Amino acid sequence: MKARTALLRTMGGPRPYQVTAPLEIVEVDLDDPAAGELRVRMVAAGLCHSDLSVINGDRPRDMPVALGHEASGVVEEVGPGVTRFSPGDHVVLVFVPSCGHCVPCASGRPALCEPGAAAAAKGTLLSGGRRIRYKGQPINHHIGVSAFSTHAVVSENSCIKIDKSIPLERAALLGCAVLTGVGAVLNSGDLKMGQSCAIVGLGGVGLAGLLGAVAAGAETIIAADPAAHKRALALELGATHAIDPTAENAIAEVKALTNGGVDLAVELAGAAPALKFAYDITRRGGTTVTGGLPNPKAELTIPAVSLTVSEQTLKGSYVGSCVPVRDIPRFAAMMQAGKLPIEKLVTHTISLDEINEGFERLATGEAIRQIIRF
Repeated sequence: MKARTALLRTMGGPRPYQVTAPLEIVEVDLDDPAAGELRVRMVAAGLCHSDLSVINGDRPRDMPVALGHEASGVVEEVGPGVTRFSPGDHVVLVFVPSCGHCVPCASGRPALCEPGAAAAAKGTLLSGGRRIRYKGQPINHHIGVSAFSTHAVVSENSCIKIDKSIPLERAALLGCAVLTGVGAVLNSGDLKMGQSCAIVGLGGVGLAGLLGAVAAGAETIIAADPAAHKRALALELGATHAIDPTAENAIAEVKALTNGGVDLAVELAGAAPALKFAYDITRRGGTTVTGGLPNPKAELTIPAVSLTVSEQTLKGSYVGSCVPVRDIPRFAAMMQAGKLPIEKLVTHTISLDEINEGFERLATGEAIRQIIRF
């Protein structure tokens, strides 16, 4: 069948993106879903900094690629052998398909699925196949989803079924911003009621993490970002304090507010200086979690002895250390109960044809989360 898709041919092009238009909206051919695959009609897709990192070259991918990874939609067709999904099902797309058989999957850590990571690196679905063609040539999938498209063929292991009562436009954020941000706080960070927490980086993922800290009952929640409008929104969403981490006295300010540092600092900015700041404001015996994706060449330098004498923990969090089949329904229930008001993170709703303008807004920091409504 035919679909309209946002195609990226070259990374690292100049800005402003609304002028240079790195994403071209083209008509592509989609193959029928093969065994274990689905065809999904997209309803909503979010613009995430991880997509921007492919556009600007910070996260290299093989070109050309059909971009996008945070989305929700409706199943239209199922391939041979699919029994867990039927046409008409509402689904959230997940950007790490879990095979269920590799060592990480069998250990309850599907975010680290080895075949899933290998397929993402090659630009294929979990099966190893490509189902998108443009002018007869195969196109790479973006981490198994390629959400900036009217339709997509995906592995059934890239989908989580949700209740049809959940608005699909809001549900799109469950697939990345909420899994990554809320998961980093609740799963990776294991934040307890009454503890102190700092969220460093207040984009869509960071502010989702802040909502997770509020839901967990943290007593002190410090929101850190250089952008004043993001700090203001963080205070509206439940942060008790908001600071500029680039200010000269920022570390001292956090330590004064928390009697020596926070119990949990979560870095979601995707920048090595932000991670260093998060580590520096973590109290002795506390935990620093990073879920950001900086340029692969970026490095972090910390005093090695601090890990011992302060018993600090520094750990990574990919996809929020989530088990999507467990956590997406859990987070969806929290959203429906008003405990995760993620709709407040959406600053713009756009069409597919406005995608380059949307990524320029994201690059300038003007937007938090933008949703493409198909």
